[in-house]
Amino acid sequence: MPRLLYNSLFGSVFHFFKTVNQKARFEVSSWRMNRETLQHVNLLIKVFKWIVFPASLLYVCADFCFFGQNALGSMFLGMLIFFYSNFLPDLPSIYCRKKKYDRRTEDLLWDEKYALLLFAPLFIGVFLCGIRLSWHTSENFHNFKSLTIYAAFLLLLSFFAFGNITELPKISIGDITKILSLPFYGLIGYLTHLKVDKVW
Repeated sequence: MPRLLYNSLFGSVFHFFKTVNQKARFEVSSWRMNRETLQHVNLLIKVFKWIVFPASLLYVCADFCFFGQNALGSMFLGMLIFFYSNFLPDLPSIYCRKKKYDRRTEDLLWDEKYALLLFAPLFIGVFLCGIRLSWHTSENFHNFKSLTIYAAFLLLLSFFAFGNITELPKISIGDITKILSLPFYGLIGYLTHLKVDKVW
């Protein structure tokens, strides 16, 4: 069963990036995409097995025992965020300039650059639907600045998802752990990607 899950994960990730690369007309060879996907999926599985899964069990048990709260929902959402974050730095690549120092078009403003990162699924969906935006950026998102902005975005989303705004002064420690859980999962996933790409 684990081998089947591994093959399914690898196959779906490889197929997605192959489809996007073909539509973007990038000249990336199939063997190179295969090798890159293999490296990312292998480290992703190791990090999940030895760090994310044990930490998740500890988080759910601690929240239940000490705060009397059910954290299963935030745990499963966090795991999805972890898997998504692991591939996120590569998702906006279709909007990156093919040549880093191409000055024929102006670079995007900082908020437009990071919109590509933070709302990547939306921009990918637009692209796959055949709508071509004229957005191009020299930012490749494989850096700690992008990671910090992404973590702050997740913290904001998590606050709205798990924090009770009407009872802000009375927010419980259990709620705080849930709020911090999504940025934690996101950071681990993003750092895993950066590790494979030798950024750190």
